[in-house]
Amino acid sequence: MLTLSSIHHIAIICSDYERSKRFYTEVLGLKIIREVYRAERQSYKLDLELNGHYVIELFSFPNPPARVSRPEACGLRHLAFGVDDIGKAAEELGKLGVEAEPIRIDEHTGRQFTFFSDPDGLPIELYQQ
Repeated sequence: MLTLSSIHHIAIICSDYERSKRFYTEVLGLKIIREVYRAERQSYKLDLELNGHYVIELFSFPNPPARVSRPEACGLRHLAFGVDDIGKAAEELGKLGVEAEPIRIDEHTGRQFTFFSDPDGLPIELYQQ
């Protein structure tokens, strides 16, 4: 069996680099580690961190094909971020112009959670820790 130590990062390809860069940094508050333009691929690569941990590689490519995201398509289902206060987090999203679904309760853990989407429709979950 392979021994893994952690998740290193999640890679996301966006359709509008500047719009997604703003969303992940100004709305979600991820910090930029580095930003590189790769001329040979006509692509940006933005490395983002959360609380000192490298978490997301945001890529842009010319004319990326659409990927089915919902409902329940095979593949990556969603990203989930832990929060201390789900109500406050959902309220803050609303102030930033991002609509979250109504807060629900996880029937197995009793914890609250909600979903919203990034600019390309990628589902993102907030889960109260």
